[in-house]
Amino acid sequence: MKHVRSFRAFLPTQIRSVSMTSNNSKPSQATTVGEMISPSPPRDPTQQPSLARLPLSNVLRSLCILTASSSPLLLRPSIYVLSALSNPRTALTDVSRNPVLHWLVKNTIYKQFSAGETKDEVQHSIAEIKKLGHRGVLLGYARELLVKDNEANVHDEATARKEVDAWLQGTLETVDMVSQGDFVALKLTGMGQQAVYRLRNRLPPTDFMDAAIRSACDAAISKQARILVDAEEQAVQPGIDEWVMRYQEYCNKRTPGTATMYGTYQAYLKSTPERLARHLATAESQGFTLGVKLVRGAYLRTEPRHLIWDTKADTDKCYDGIVEAILTRRYNSVLKPHEAGSDKSVPLANLLIATHNRDSVLKAQALRMKQAEAGEQRVPVAYAQLQGMADEVSFELMTSSVSNDSAVDPQGTAERTEVYKLLTWGTVPECMGFLFRRAIENTEAVGRTKDSQTAMARELKRRIARLFGWR
Repeated sequence: MKHVRSFRAFLPTQIRSVSMTSNNSKPSQATTVGEMISPSPPRDPTQQPSLARLPLSNVLRSLCILTASSSPLLLRPSIYVLSALSNPRTALTDVSRNPVLHWLVKNTIYKQFSAGETKDEVQHSIAEIKKLGHRGVLLGYARELLVKDNEANVHDEATARKEVDAWLQGTLETVDMVSQGDFVALKLTGMGQQAVYRLRNRLPPTDFMDAAIRSACDAAISKQARILVDAEEQAVQPGIDEWVMRYQEYCNKRTPGTATMYGTYQAYLKSTPERLARHLATAESQGFTLGVKLVRGAYLRTEPRHLIWDTKADTDKCYDGIVEAILTRRYNSVLKPHEAGSDKSVPLANLLIATHNRDSVLKAQALRMKQAEAGEQRVPVAYAQLQGMADEVSFELMTSSVSNDSAVDPQGTAERTEVYKLLTWGTVPECMGFLFRRAIENTEAVGRTKDSQTAMARELKRRIARLFGWR
C-alpha cells in the first residue's frame, strides 16, 4: 500500500504546545505571535526532490522565465515589453492583431501563467494540474476593468446591463469548466464601469447586478464548487468587502460550519487585522462561517504607501499572526478581538493560505501537525499558489502530506494537505493585464523568485545527472 512521506521530517525541534479551543473552553486572547510557531526548519536532504513530478517542458519554461524575473538586468526590459503589450499603441505590439506576436506570447509567458483561451484548453490544463497531485484549482476569468476616476456613462443602464451580462456569461463559462471542490474566482470590477462606480462609492449592487452575482453563486453551488472574490485596489476594496459579506451570508448559511464563498485579505495592509476581526464577529453574529483567503498583496506599486506596513518583516508578522490565530482560534498580538476586552475565542473560519512564502507554509504545516499529533480539532484549511510560480512550494506541500489510512494513523488525526493552483483563463489580449501584474509582483519579490529559479536549476541539473548516470 502506497503512503506519502510524513511531514515530521520538516518539523522544528522546538514547537510549543498548542491548546485548541473547544466549545467549552476560553483560551487566552493575547498570545505573542511566534509563541506557538517556531521558525521553519532547513530542507531535509533525504527528501525526495519536490519537483520530480513536474514535466521537463515546465521545468525548462519556468527556468527561462524565472531567470529573467530574478535578474535585475533582465527584469526591467521585460517589464517594459509587457507594459507595451498590455497597452498597445500600434498593430505591431497588439497581440490581437499581430499573429506572430500572439503565437510567441501564448507559448511562453501566457502558457506559464494562464490556463487557456477555450474550454478544451482550460480543462486540459486543469487535468494536468490535478494529475500532478494538486487537490484542485482556483479558476478565474481574466476580463477586468481598470479602476478609473472617469465616471462617464456610469449611469447608462443599457451599457451597464451589457457589461454585467458579459461578466456573467464569462463567469458561468468558468463554473462550467470546474469540478466539485474547485474554486471559481470572481473579480467584481469586471462587471463594468457602473459596478466600479458603485464599489468606489460604497453603494450596493443594482438589482440586475445582484441577480447576476446570485446566479453565479447558485451555479457554483450546484456543482459543489466554491467561490472566492479577489482583492483589488483600496479605491474599491471597502465596497468589495461590503458586497462580499452580503454574499457570504447568502452562500455560507446554506452549509453550516463550511464556507462556500471566500473573501480575500491582504496582509500588507495595516488595516487587515482589524477588518478581519470585524468580519469574523459579523459572520458569527449572523450565523455563518467566514471564508478567508489570505494573501500578502498584489498592488504594492499603486496603493497609497501609508496604508501598507513599513517593512516586509511587518507584513510577514501580520500574515503569520493571522494564520496562527485562525488555526488555533486564539487571539494574539496581531489579530485582536473586535470588541475590546472580549474573552471569546476566534470564531470558526475556513482558511485558504495563498502564499509563495515557504517559511509561512512550513510554520502553518508545523502547527497543523502538532495539532494532529495531539488529536486536537482543526479548522478547515487549504493552500494555494499561482500557476507557474512557486512550484517547489506546491510540490513540497504535497510530498509532505500524511495519509488518513488507519494502518498509518490509528486515531485518524492525520490529514492530506490540500494544495490548489490558481489559474486564469481568457484570450491572450484579455490576460495581458494579469500577466503584467505578475511581472510587477516579481519586482517586489526578486529574492523569492530567485529561490524558485534556483530550485528549477537544481531540478534540471538533477535530471541531467540522472540521464548520464552521474552522481
